[in-house]
Amino acid sequence: MKHWKNWQIHRLERKDFPNGLKVIKDQPKTMYFRGEWDINLFSNTIAMVGSRKMTRYGETIIEKMMPAIVGKGITVISGFMYGVDTQCHRQCLDFGGKTIAVVGGGLDKLAPTSNDQLYSEILENGGLVMSEYEADFQPTTWSFPQRDRLMSAMATVGILVIEGGIKSGSLITAKYGLKHNKKVMAVPGPINSSVSEGTNWLIKSGAAKMVTSSADIFDDEIKGTHQEILYKDFKDLSIIEKNIVGILENESITIDELSKKLKLSVVETNKTISLMLMRDLIEEEGGKVYLS
Repeated sequence: MKHWKNWQIHRLERKDFPNGLKVIKDQPKTMYFRGEWDINLFSNTIAMVGSRKMTRYGETIIEKMMPAIVGKGITVISGFMYGVDTQCHRQCLDFGGKTIAVVGGGLDKLAPTSNDQLYSEILENGGLVMSEYEADFQPTTWSFPQRDRLMSAMATVGILVIEGGIKSGSLITAKYGLKHNKKVMAVPGPINSSVSEGTNWLIKSGAAKMVTSSADIFDDEIKGTHQEILYKDFKDLSIIEKNIVGILENESITIDELSKKLKLSVVETNKTISLMLMRDLIEEEGGKVYLS
């Protein structure tokens, strides 16, 4: 097996993006990938996400769902991190399917390091590893949630949340799914499990369809959802975030202008803006940011 470092990194321009990436407002300028490019990989896809603290229950759910998903020729998209992500990639390969890993850092920065062999296996079995960042970009706390919008954008069947805490990254992916008008689904879990609080809340609030079998994934009947119920919470803001909200209450503004008003570097401002975008507190369009 050829090691992943021996696979060439390719640059993907916007004109060659999968259709899902072409239509979102916050699309990346470029994408990078390793693997044999096949646009057909993106014609029938599901984003499967969940807790890094996967339980045996979550592992069993993935084992139960994956044969039907692979059997229908669906490409599995996930985030390559510990727990549910890794298990989804692994089970997909074990059942003979193809999977796409969307990572939170550059393609030369392996995270987690324990997925060294999995990285190579994804490529060897016709899958892709993708990122919007340069090859040597070190993943950060804000780059992981930012990549969640890409998984959502590329999911044609929908987004399935296996396990997730109430403030987990999995719910950020679900939020983007609603924003992108995707079908959001969640597997219910034990009411005394912290990693089921998020999935149970998604179902209870009406933000996600309850999935208890693979048949539920392919049944298109789902009641309407509203992204407003996710994350639009102006409580517990940092001082910088409060200052940004105060400025945006009066005007929309570019990030450069915002940096000057805050007396912060553009890098520092960008980090805060990225996190606020993830929580749907603000929006960005036409080079300006404003309250959502």
